[in-house]
Amino acid sequence: MSKILIAEDDQEIAMLERDYLEIEGYETEIIADGLQALHAAENGKYDLILLDLMLPGCTGYEICRRLREKIDIPILMVTARTESVDKIRGLGMGADDYIAKPFDPAELVARVKAHLARYQRLTTGSSGEESSAIEVGGLRILPKSWKVYKGDREIKMPNREFALLKFLAENPNIVFSKEYLFETIWGYDYVGDSATVTVHIGRIRDKIEDDPAHPQLIETIWGAGYRLNSNG
Repeated sequence: MSKILIAEDDQEIAMLERDYLEIEGYETEIIADGLQALHAAENGKYDLILLDLMLPGCTGYEICRRLREKIDIPILMVTARTESVDKIRGLGMGADDYIAKPFDPAELVARVKAHLARYQRLTTGSSGEESSAIEVGGLRILPKSWKVYKGDREIKMPNREFALLKFLAENPNIVFSKEYLFETIWGYDYVGDSATVTVHIGRIRDKIEDDPAHPQLIETIWGAGYRLNSNG
């Protein structure tokens, strides 16, 4: 049974989320304080987090940023703030999705199911032996153990970052548009747009490039998209 942390200080919304998720068979825990939610997420065994942005004690942005340094589970931000800059900021901090209040509870449950299923596919992979490592551009990518190395140093990556890097590494020196990458990695059922790709590419560059301001591995081809340079 999947366990979900609901970090929400609006009791009515928290209870609504809890009721609909528990009807679907999920175990839930509600925490209304930001610092308490951060501590619980760092030390608990959760499979997904529903995270309100405006929590007392610690904002959802800060919680997301700090959690992404330690854990890779899906984080869905739930907030009344719907400006594009807020959404991009949340994705930049490592959120996997962004749900605006007021929301349809059935849609929220559907999003939770989709992210849990996608996370499970990414982390477990298919049965059989471990796939051969992908070595490109000075990186060593282990598809099924979900690890990335640059030299002897392991680079921690959340699920979407890993999936995006893996796809580019499997198809080196080919230019892909932001729209194509968005549809391939996030899927047609994901509510968002290609700006999500730009945010994630930036985060990947920060981790794998010697000089992220002048990337050599993941190149921007202006007007066309991105490609991974196997000679980078």
